[in-house]
Amino acid sequence: MLKFSLPQKISLLAALSFCITAPVMGYINIGLPPVIIVGGSAVIAFFCWYFTYLRNPVNPAIILPLFIFTVAALQIHILEEYLTGFGPAMSRLFNIPWSEKSFLIIFAIVGPTIYTLTSLGLYYKIPFAGFIAWFIFIGPGVAEFTHFIFPLLTPKIQPSNINSISQFIRGVPIENMPNYFYKTTGKYYFAGMWTAALPMIPGVYSIYRLIKVQAGDQIL
Repeated sequence: MLKFSLPQKISLLAALSFCITAPVMGYINIGLPPVIIVGGSAVIAFFCWYFTYLRNPVNPAIILPLFIFTVAALQIHILEEYLTGFGPAMSRLFNIPWSEKSFLIIFAIVGPTIYTLTSLGLYYKIPFAGFIAWFIFIGPGVAEFTHFIFPLLTPKIQPSNINSISQFIRGVPIENMPNYFYKTTGKYYFAGMWTAALPMIPGVYSIYRLIKVQAGDQIL
């Protein structure tokens, strides 16, 4: 039977709590999409982390550059999302209360704080930091492909109206919600789509590299 040290047990509990808390809070404050995207990425990341980093932390010289490159690319991608109204666009698409303010708090304040602390944790081989790294690799590394699907989905709010609109959703004022529906705009685009591949490239490579390293093949 596999025995875990105290730090491993604490990290395991923290990761399980994250897998439950993050989707639930996302559902309460925004709606179902965060549960599917964030929750799905968290669950997949948990199993990848459980069978790799949790049992055998990767050398910081390997995982830390992979993580930093991925989050750097992610921040460039988030800049495009902000400039093109990703939060309000998602609000219009799914009829959820995701305001620009909420988007900025999550991705411009909370996110970078977590990335910085995770980098420090990876340097000291803290198990939970490995889980967050896997979550980032799985999320931006894989889930960003959804940007290429969103233009094909019919918005829940005024799909035939090409203009940006503002209205209350669940009592929350959402301003300037753009419409990126392909059949209405005639353009195949959704907020953040042009740079979606930026975090996907290092994210997918990081998954490949870590699996190879943890399998014992140190030379790629």
